Amino acid sequence: MADEREVDGFKDDRPLASEGEAKALASAVRLRILRLCLDQALTNKEIAQRLGANPATVLHHVRKLVDTGFLAAQQERVGARGAREIPYLATRKSWALRLGEEFWSDMTTAMMDVFRTEVAQANPAQVNVSRLGLRLDEEQYGMLNQRFKALFDEVNGWESRPGAKPYSLFLAIHPDTGRE
Repeated sequence: MADEREVDGFKDDRPLASEGEAKALASAVRLRILRLCLDQALTNKEIAQRLGANPATVLHHVRKLVDTGFLAAQQERVGARGAREIPYLATRKSWALRLGEEFWSDMTTAMMDVFRTEVAQANPAQVNVSRLGLRLDEEQYGMLNQRFKALFDEVNGWESRPGAKPYSLFLAIHPDTGRE
């Protein structure tokens, strides 16, 4: 069962991320860099400006993402002052991998941090959130997870249309321990 994971009827047959890949994704900064470079190639300086971060710190994260195949260097270009610049573009590899159980906690924390940061930067009137309390047996939980995966896979495959605006989709299901 090394090539797939099944939890409560939900089968995930994506390849397992290596330890290096999983560690690269378990960082809120790196996840934000991937999101910034999803639609357009950005240089380290441009990424640092958008994050409001030190370029040297960002370069460390960019190199880690390049080394693990999550970012790809694009054709070198000359900047405004004649300096050599290398733009980077996200490869979408992160969607094609699954993490081992030992990395779930770190990845969940990183994803929650990214979500909070991005939502805080958005216009509250444009953030559509809902919350629902459920009681599910194992079969229902598995069916719901399968539908979530199918929805994300479908939406991920949509072709970007001219004039389309960037959005992020965050979905979580978790045990509601306060209701036990």
